[in-house]
Amino acid sequence: MPVFTYTAIDASGKAVRSTVEADNEQIVLAKLRDQALHVTDIRRTSSSGRVRSFGRKRMKAKSLVVFSRQFATMIDAGIPIMRCLDILAGQTRDPALKPALDNVTIDVKGGMSLADAIAKHTHCFSKLYVNMIRAAEVGGILDLILDRLAGFLEYEAEVRGKIKSAMMYPTLVFFFSIVMLFALFSFVLPKFKEIFTGMDVEMPPVTAALFAMGDFMNSYWFVILFFVFGTFLGIKLWGRTTNGRYQIDHLKLRLPIVGELSLKMSVARFTRTFGVLINSGVPILRSLEIVGETLNNSVLTQAIDEARTSIREGQKLSQPLGASGLFPNMVTCMIDVGEESGRLPEMLVKVGEFYDNEVETTVKGLTSMIEPALIIFMGVIVGFIAISVMTPIFKLVNSVK
Repeated sequence: MPVFTYTAIDASGKAVRSTVEADNEQIVLAKLRDQALHVTDIRRTSSSGRVRSFGRKRMKAKSLVVFSRQFATMIDAGIPIMRCLDILAGQTRDPALKPALDNVTIDVKGGMSLADAIAKHTHCFSKLYVNMIRAAEVGGILDLILDRLAGFLEYEAEVRGKIKSAMMYPTLVFFFSIVMLFALFSFVLPKFKEIFTGMDVEMPPVTAALFAMGDFMNSYWFVILFFVFGTFLGIKLWGRTTNGRYQIDHLKLRLPIVGELSLKMSVARFTRTFGVLINSGVPILRSLEIVGETLNNSVLTQAIDEARTSIREGQKLSQPLGASGLFPNMVTCMIDVGEESGRLPEMLVKVGEFYDNEVETTVKGLTSMIEPALIIFMGVIVGFIAISVMTPIFKLVNSVK
């Protein structure tokens, strides 16, 4: 759909500049007139869609949390939805969220439901968000669902933040280790080689091999870079294919330690998101479809799709999940208990909280293992280089004596 950038004057005389999606300029003008905006300039900038999303600015997760909290508070205070949207669109400063809210405001004023209006802006509002809003509109509990969404988004951001913080130090150690090795091979070893060659020192095989490696890195560094980036790009492109992504995701789950962490993270996200959806009134089959799309593992997504098929055939959710062999026994047992007792949302939330704690514990344990392992590895490498360089020096000293 075409995108138009406009400048207008509102009822208070304030200049307003934003973007809006519409089929043509006449529709834009009509919508803006309905908002009592006097258009002073309008021009078509581009077309919306997947191509534009490549260069589109990303929305900050915190911006959506703040929007949801404020929206919930205003609705709870009895302020009409249109007035809420006008206020929120005017005060947000997020470069991605602001134009989206401007368009949502126009669409809702034009008679569109809030869920349908935000569904057009997938770069800001996920399917989870849209479907919970749709359920809230049907049930008349918009303030409650918005508050629940804000809490859910805050918790997700907190979990991601903890994982990033835990991995920060090992990542820095690894990066500086690579830089140090590069400096040794590029600047230090060539100097020693010049000295040994100039003094006609006989070098042991290990030292000669080390210098040969340094010569290769200095002479063919571009080949090494090309190979590394080529391999990375090849895996990336292969991962975009259906079979490639499935194979990579399957490997992720099979890797020692990392596979366990990946599974725990996916299970935590699955149970937490699923619990929030069905607790908000979204039908179970639709909830499973949304949850499957939020997981970053196609193997688990396929298992959930198969579970949806089994539920349609009359089975309980715990049966196909257990038969898949992917989900831990505790998860399927808790879901089974929840189905039997009619407290499935509560059980899912408890499982989600448990696995969130498990993820945090696993990440801390993993980082506590990675840090000393990296230090020992670098110590061995540096020690090997030092011994390889010092051996010819000792021989030279002995020959002088």
